[in-house]
Amino acid sequence: MNRILLTTLTSLVALGYLAVPAGAQTAEEGLAKARENLAKYTSKPEFVAPGDPFDAKSCAAGKKMMSIPNNSANPFLKGIIDRMKAVGADLGLEVVEGQNQGTPAEWVQQVELATREKYAIIDLISGIDPGSIEPSLQAAKDAGVKVMTSHFYDPTFEQHPVVSSSLTIGFGEIGRILADWATVVTDGNPQVAIIVSRDVPPTIPLVEEFTKQLAAVAPNGKIVQEINVGVTEWGTKIQPGVQTALQANPDINVVIPIYDSMSQFVVPAIRLVGRTGDVKVGTFNGTPFVLDYIHSGEVDMDIGESLDWIAYATVDGHLRDACGLPSPSALNVPFYIFDKSNIADAGNPAQFDTGYGDAYKSGFRKLWGIE
Repeated sequence: MNRILLTTLTSLVALGYLAVPAGAQTAEEGLAKARENLAKYTSKPEFVAPGDPFDAKSCAAGKKMMSIPNNSANPFLKGIIDRMKAVGADLGLEVVEGQNQGTPAEWVQQVELATREKYAIIDLISGIDPGSIEPSLQAAKDAGVKVMTSHFYDPTFEQHPVVSSSLTIGFGEIGRILADWATVVTDGNPQVAIIVSRDVPPTIPLVEEFTKQLAAVAPNGKIVQEINVGVTEWGTKIQPGVQTALQANPDINVVIPIYDSMSQFVVPAIRLVGRTGDVKVGTFNGTPFVLDYIHSGEVDMDIGESLDWIAYATVDGHLRDACGLPSPSALNVPFYIFDKSNIADAGNPAQFDTGYGDAYKSGFRKLWGIE
């Protein structure tokens, strides 16, 4: 009967009696497309040089860089900065973390400290909108400090005038990957609870592209609930928000915390409502403790980025700018999907940089003339 109905509908479409919106896909076509889209993120990442070779040691000599995260409590960002310290030390670049608990007043204090102590570079990493602390950044720029961003702007964003250069990341691309995965893991029927922080600007293109892609590949899917929690409130509001959503909407079968450090509050919520393994969890960043949740079966997928690779790419791009060389417009750090099929490659317990290969290390060191 279903085959007869499908044949009849197809005939009616062909004769023009039923219209199909431009670009629309059947659930089966969308599912196939989502699987095809995901395939390129399951191969080991390859290194691509971001620019011409240069004498990085001479460039770095005597320079200091202040790297300010949006919140020092974020283990993903702290992991990147710790690795930038090690990479910088090899070159003679002193990297210092601008420690804070996520408030603009603290960001300003760190900017002012870097300005007073004549740092060469201020790096705003992943979440601080330069416009939110523009006067202090302008003062730093006027004093000769170069203000740069990393892992913050989506390529579609317009760079703030106070910023010298930006190493962008494809947040919209991440949104599309998450939507494709949610479609595949639910066999074309994703009923989604998505946890976001709209106070972090990159959230906007990520969620916009997630929404568009979900509509494109999963005509039967939808976002059942968006849970918006500010960065400074993750520890108090994510867990009860997720619990309430799952209790009120038993049809939710996918939970997407868009930044994986949110998972430390999502996983307990799912446990408490008794839906571990029933609700699929997919996220982004590749933070080790979240990769360990894949080992334990409490998270299903994490789009990983090697934090060490990010550190190398950030130091490379910022030094090029600081020394008057063309700076790349993107981090160019590949995304790589971890799930139960390859999580063993990340180590157990997982490590920040295990599972991605190490071609980037020799690649950057050759570019810098130190290998």
